[in-house]
Amino acid sequence: MTRPDRNGPKTGWPILLFFLSAFLYSACKPVPAGGTLERIRKADEIRVGYANEAPFAFMDPASGRFTGEAPEIARHVISKLGVQNIRGVLTEFSSLIPGLKAGRFDLIAAGMYVTPQRCREVDFSDPTYRVGEAFIVARGNPLGLHGYEDVAGQSTARLGLVAGTIELQYADAVGIPKDRIRLFPDVPSALAGVRAGRVEALGGTGLTVQDMLKKAGDPNLERADPFHQPQVEGTPVFGYGAFAFRKGDAAFREIFNTELTRFLGTEAHRAAVRPFGFSSDELPRGMTAEQLCQPS
Repeated sequence: MTRPDRNGPKTGWPILLFFLSAFLYSACKPVPAGGTLERIRKADEIRVGYANEAPFAFMDPASGRFTGEAPEIARHVISKLGVQNIRGVLTEFSSLIPGLKAGRFDLIAAGMYVTPQRCREVDFSDPTYRVGEAFIVARGNPLGLHGYEDVAGQSTARLGLVAGTIELQYADAVGIPKDRIRLFPDVPSALAGVRAGRVEALGGTGLTVQDMLKKAGDPNLERADPFHQPQVEGTPVFGYGAFAFRKGDAAFREIFNTELTRFLGTEAHRAAVRPFGFSSDELPRGMTAEQLCQPS
């Protein structure tokens, strides 16, 4: 009797190698750059990730409309691309980039700041606005907190921030200890933290703080005034917000950015964002994503 070969029949190897090669080619073959654009045009709908942070992107409870600075700009741009419908996908801010990369939505429209760290994970459009920082504090600002440096300098001061936002980098840059930083999943819970006395100050963009206080209507809360912008190497820093795209969606990003550039600064753009507190003062002043993605 012939002893079976311990490695199995030799005649099966060519077939196995053929299917293995075919699988590897299929797995490694790049996705066509125009894939997302073609798909949303065919569906006549784009899925947009947002974190329910007014005035950048939120669901208006009165009208049920997905709105804010970023969604209204996106509506104009995608209409120029032949897409009429926009569907918001609510996500915690810290999960926006993972959600985009996982394909839960096609675009992030949340007023997300462009930073070199984020540029390593996603691609950005050119920015749509520039804005500074602000604090919400208890009435009378008991600890006299007028900037991130003030929080760092007072051992009893605790700072509230929304998880995943750029403000955490500002806090780290000025030396606020991590054990005096409280992270919240979203804006409403962060505001509740100030009310409950769990933090002495809540950091956010000036526009976010302005909107939060207006909607809260709470006489026991106020905006820290004056406010000193955080500084990096002696220069006050400002945040620049933009739309985010998956790496590999270069064609979609390019055509979106072209229409966006045509729109920014026009009277139609100003009218679209004016209801959310944006004015000519918040225009990005020629700043580009390429500049903002450069390591500092």
